[in-house]
Amino acid sequence: MPRRGPMGPPWWHHWLRNCGCRITAPREIILDILSRSPGHFSADEIFFMVRQMYPQIGLATVYRTLELLSNMGLVHKLDFGEGKARYELAQGPETKGHHHHLICIRCHKVIDYEEISEKEKELLKEVEENLEKKYGFKITDHMFNFYGICKECQEKGDEVK
Repeated sequence: MPRRGPMGPPWWHHWLRNCGCRITAPREIILDILSRSPGHFSADEIFFMVRQMYPQIGLATVYRTLELLSNMGLVHKLDFGEGKARYELAQGPETKGHHHHLICIRCHKVIDYEEISEKEKELLKEVEENLEKKYGFKITDHMFNFYGICKECQEKGDEVK
C-alpha cells in the first residue's frame, strides 16, 4: 500500500479531499507508483505496475483515474509523439519541479530539461507576457517539448533525412 508521510497519511490525501474526491485504492496506488518511479509512463505501463499491488484493477479504471488526476493537476499528461499519452507526477515532494522535455524522434528517449538559465527564464517570461497581452489570456503554466535526435542516435548515424 502507499507510503505514509512522516506525520501520517500521504501528501495527496489533502489534494484529493480539497477537490471533493474520495480516497480510493486505485488513486492511492497510482499516485504512490508515480511518486516512487521517476519517468514518463504510459497508462498500460502504469496498469501493469498497479496490478502487482492491486490485481483486481481494470485498465479502464487506470485510464479514468489518470484522467481525473491530470484534470486535478496532480499528474501531467504528456504527448511525446508516440501515439500514446505518458504521465508523470506534477505535484508533491518527489517531483522535479517545473521542467521541459527533449524527445528523440528516433529512439523515443526523453530527457528532462531542468537546468533553465536566467536568460532562458527571462525569454520565457517575455513570451508569456506578450501572449497574455496579445490574447487577453492569463497564463498560469506552460510546458515545452523539444524534438530532435539524441546524442546516441547521432553517433549511430541515425540523422534526420
